[in-house]
Amino acid sequence: MRIVLQKVTQARVEVEHKIVGEIADGFVLLVGITHEDTQADADKLAEKLLKLRLCSDAGSDTFMERNIVDDGGGILAISQFTLFADTKKGTRHSFTEAARPEQAEPLFNYFVEKLKESNLRVETGEFGKHMEVLLVNDGPITIILDSKKNAPA
Repeated sequence: MRIVLQKVTQARVEVEHKIVGEIADGFVLLVGITHEDTQADADKLAEKLLKLRLCSDAGSDTFMERNIVDDGGGILAISQFTLFADTKKGTRHSFTEAARPEQAEPLFNYFVEKLKESNLRVETGEFGKHMEVLLVNDGPITIILDSKKNAPA
């Protein structure tokens, strides 16, 4: 599993010009799933990102001392198989590392349910649909999380 996390002051996702998910302060998560990923990977990344100290106290000098649970922010999770695009050869990309929808969608939904256990507001896009994501990056803070040993995490 690979996640691109962006801290935001606001974000929304639209499908066919209709808002299907929206948050104020919090995290936008672009979530890619490969065919090797398991529920254990989802558990690990959900726990890690809920504990990451990327939030600051309002009106305080402290910088990135609080996690999103302490901060009470929202999460907008969006499935994005293109995070596993292989562009090593030429200009034609390959998505052979990305999980097929019948495997990826249940694991994505499991991951979202793990996030919801935190009692934060968790919104999503629509799996497999063309989506427009609009966000205001805060910081800017962008972190890559990956469940594989040799990737940044």
